[in-house]
Amino acid sequence: MLPSALYIVATPIGNLGDMTFRAVEILKQVDLIAAEDTRQTQKLLQHYQIKNKLISLHEHNEKQATQKILACLAAKQAVALVSDAGTPLISDPGESVVAAVWQTGGRVIPIPGPCAAITALSAAGLATSEFSFVGFLPAKGAQRKKMLANLQQETRTLIFYEAPHRIRDFLELASENFGQERMAVLARELTKQFETIRRAPLKELMAFVAQDENQTKGEFVVLIAGNSAIEKNTLPTKTPQEILQLMLQELPLKQAVALTAQITNAKKNELYALALDISIS
Repeated sequence: MLPSALYIVATPIGNLGDMTFRAVEILKQVDLIAAEDTRQTQKLLQHYQIKNKLISLHEHNEKQATQKILACLAAKQAVALVSDAGTPLISDPGESVVAAVWQTGGRVIPIPGPCAAITALSAAGLATSEFSFVGFLPAKGAQRKKMLANLQQETRTLIFYEAPHRIRDFLELASENFGQERMAVLARELTKQFETIRRAPLKELMAFVAQDENQTKGEFVVLIAGNSAIEKNTLPTKTPQEILQLMLQELPLKQAVALTAQITNAKKNELYALALDISIS
């Protein structure tokens, strides 16, 4: 019997074979499954012969569904939360549910698995040590432009989700905002039959999509390289000699040498000789 908790269960983003053994076992044992789209989730449950009770939880009924989940947890039952695909809450409903469970003293247990953003990042060939997940841009043009403009100076890899009917517009706006030569990756239909991962400057991705209508269909993750022209450390750098000269203006020679050595890791004997030359000149 499962401990009473809200289980955040990641599900495949396309290929049903990506479901983890643990996720299947959890869905088989919980008392209730809350799904973003019950019709979509039912296909997954049928594939794995799971027949547990299913309710919908989406942006329009999240408040009511939350109350049902809290009631189940209060009765010491186990509840699973799933989205249509991938990891719940990542550009999907569920944030208020998880917050409510924590606020009422409940337990939240993540069951890790597929996530479109991380799947795309792992194959993108862009910097992975630091990245920023943006998700979907606003639908309205002015707001889309404003958000992209705010990201112009970002040095981390940027990860976006985009709908098929807006992918051309997105690439055009991104090219205008970040420059046509900025390296980017278009990841479409990840793990599915017509999976496409294309890495090229934004201008080439625009041409690629324009030349093939099929490339405007499906689920999209777009990754854009960070602004490499901006150094993260904007503090001006000075040579040991320049620092020593500044120190000598305010401090005795020995103290200036010692402090400069601490700051620059330069050898004291070399700094001392340099200090003498500066003092004589």
